[in-house]
Amino acid sequence: MKIFFSVGEPSGDLHGANLIRELKRLQPDIQCVGFGGPRMAAAGAVLLEDLTRLAVMWFLRALLNLHHFVRLYAAAGKYFQEHRPDAVVLIDYPGFNWWVARAAKRESIPVYYYGAPQMWAWAPWRVHKMRRLVNHVLCKLPFEEDWFRSRGCQATHVGHPYFDEMASQVLDVDFLRSQNRDASPLVTILPGSRTQEVTSNLRQFFKAARHVHQACPSARFAVAAFNERQAQIIRGVADQFEFPIQVHVGRTPELIHLAHCCMACSGSVSLELLFHEKPTVILYAISPIAFAAQRVMKQCKYITLVNLLASGNPFPRDLSTFDPDAPDAEKVPYPEYLTFRDVSQRIAAHLVNWLENPDERGAKLAQLRGLKQRYAHPGATQSAARFLTNAFVAERSSCAKAA
Repeated sequence: MKIFFSVGEPSGDLHGANLIRELKRLQPDIQCVGFGGPRMAAAGAVLLEDLTRLAVMWFLRALLNLHHFVRLYAAAGKYFQEHRPDAVVLIDYPGFNWWVARAAKRESIPVYYYGAPQMWAWAPWRVHKMRRLVNHVLCKLPFEEDWFRSRGCQATHVGHPYFDEMASQVLDVDFLRSQNRDASPLVTILPGSRTQEVTSNLRQFFKAARHVHQACPSARFAVAAFNERQAQIIRGVADQFEFPIQVHVGRTPELIHLAHCCMACSGSVSLELLFHEKPTVILYAISPIAFAAQRVMKQCKYITLVNLLASGNPFPRDLSTFDPDAPDAEKVPYPEYLTFRDVSQRIAAHLVNWLENPDERGAKLAQLRGLKQRYAHPGATQSAARFLTNAFVAERSSCAKAA
C-alpha cells in the first residue's frame, strides 16, 4: 500500500512524521511518499521535495513563489498518473494542498485531510472545496467535527497531535540543570517558526522585555529560535538592547518548561504552553492593511487555539479583538494582541503582574491546569492512524469488488 503525503509547515512535518511511524506500526509494509520535511524523511517517507522550505504566508509572498508551486503541482499530477498511490493525506498548508487534492481527484484517488485548515476562522465559504475535493476530514479541535458535518463534509474528531508530541517529549536534563543555576525568574520569548513571524514580532517582544527589565531587574530573558538562521536575526536585534537576552536554538521545550511566564507569537505553540501550564501573552503583529482585512474575514473571537477552547463559544456575535479591560477578559487564559500597533507596554504589564503578584499568577496557573485536564490528552496520532488504516483497507476492498 502506498500513501502520498503533502505537508508544508514545520508543525505539519512533525505531525506527519508521528503519523507515518504509527501507520508503519499498524501496517509495516505501507509506503509513504510525497512532499514533506526532514522529520517525515527521518520517519521513513520518501520525499519528492522538502515543501517546508516554502512555508510562506500572505498573498504577495505566495505569488513570489508561484513558479515553485506550479512545478510541484505538475510533479504531483505526474506521480499520481504514473504510480497511482492508494490515497493522499494532506496536512495543513491549504493554499498548495488544494492543488494536490484536485490532482488526486482527477485520478479518482481518495483524499484525507489530517489537521484541516482553519477555514472556520477566516474563510468559511471555502468549505465547498472540502466537500468537493476531500473524502474525509480528521479534525484536531472538538468543535470542528460539527462545523464541517453541518456543511456537508465527512468529518471525525481525532484530537490534536501536538499533545502526543508533548506527552512523549524528553527534556535535556543537562541544559535544565545549567539554566537552574540562576534562580532568578525566566521570561521565555517564542517569536514563531516562520522567519516572517520572527521579523514581524521580535522588536515588540524585545521592547516589552525592556519594560519588564526596568520594572523587575532580577528577571532574565531567553529566546527560543527555530533554527540557526533565525537565531542570527534575533541576535542582531538583541544587540540593540542594553540588557542581556539569551538566544537558544532547538531548546523550545526546555525554555518553556523553565519559564516563569512567556510571550509568544500566535500559533500551535499555545498548546505547548497549555501543556506546560505557562502564563503567556500572545502577540501577532501584522500590517495595517492586513489588520483591516482580518476585520472583514475573521469569523471567530480569538486567534489563540487555547482561548478558543476556553471560550465555550468560538463563534459569538461580537468578533472584536481581545480587550484586556473588557469584563469577560479573564474568561480566556492568554491575553492576545492581533494588531498593527505597538502594544509592548501592555504585554509587559501582564508579565510584570505575573512576576510580582504570586496570587495573580497562581490563579492563572489554576485556570490553565483545568483546561489541560479537559483538553490536553494524547492519542490523536493513534486515532488518526487507525481511522486511515481502516479507510485504506475498505477502499482497497471496494475497488477489488468493483474490478
